[in-house]
Amino acid sequence: MPLDSDTAEPILKVSNIESYYGPIMAIRGVSLSVPRGKIITVLGANGAGKTTILKTISGVLDPQKGSIEFEGKPIQRIDADKIVRLGLGHVPEGREVFPFLSVRENLAMGAFLRSDKDGVAQDLERVFVYFPQLKERIDQPAGSLSGGEQQMLAISRALMNRPKLLLLDEPSLGLSPILVKEIFSIIKRVNAEQGTSILLVEQNAKMALETAHYGYVLEVGRVVMDDTCERLMSSKDIQEFYLGAKEENARGERRWKKKKNWR
Repeated sequence: MPLDSDTAEPILKVSNIESYYGPIMAIRGVSLSVPRGKIITVLGANGAGKTTILKTISGVLDPQKGSIEFEGKPIQRIDADKIVRLGLGHVPEGREVFPFLSVRENLAMGAFLRSDKDGVAQDLERVFVYFPQLKERIDQPAGSLSGGEQQMLAISRALMNRPKLLLLDEPSLGLSPILVKEIFSIIKRVNAEQGTSILLVEQNAKMALETAHYGYVLEVGRVVMDDTCERLMSSKDIQEFYLGAKEENARGERRWKKKKNWR
C-alpha cells in the first residue's frame, strides 16, 4: 500500500484471506493493510463482505486461507478474547450494547482487562468529553438509549480498553445525518488525539472518504480498487456508483446494468 509507506509501518497486514459461511465463500483473496496512526476505510454495497473482513480480523471467524498480522505477529485462528488482549477493539454492526446493564456498567465491561484504576478513570472522563450525553445518562439502562446514544456507547466501550487498532463496522447505520456528522467527527478526534489506528467499514461513502486517509473498494468479496481517499473521490466510478453523481449524457441507463471499469 503506497500510503506513506516510507514512514507509516503497518499495525495490521491482511494477506490473501478467504473466509466462508458454511459452503459459501464470503471474501475471496482479500489483502489490505492499516498503517499505524491512520484511518483506513473499506467501501462496498450490502453483501460485499465488509463485515466478514472485520469478523475475520477480530477472530470471530477463522479464515480458510491467508494470513493476518497484528504488530508483526500472526493472529489468524487465535481466539477472539486473546486478540482483544493484544490491543484490538471491534465495534460491531448494530451497536450490540448490553441492554439491561447501565451505561456505567457497559463502559466498565470495556475496561475489564485493565487493572490501572487511575488510567481507567481518566479514560472514562475522556469518553465523556467525546460524548457528554453518556455522562448525563450514566445510570440509565443501555437499552433505553436512542440509537445514536447506543452507537456512542458502543464506541466508548471499545475505547475503554485503550485499543491500538479499532475496527468500526457501519457506525452511521440507522442514524440521522446530524448524528452521523457528530460520530465521524469524534472518530477523527480519536485518531488525531490518541493516535488510535482505525479500520472503518462503511456504506456512507462520502463520510468515509472525507474521514479516512486511504480506502479499499470491495465487490462480491474482492478488492477491486484501492487508493488515497482524495483520489478515490475523484474517480468517475466512485462518484457514480457510491457518491450518487450522474454521468453527463447518460440517458436513464440503470446504474446496476452499467459495467464498472474501476478506472
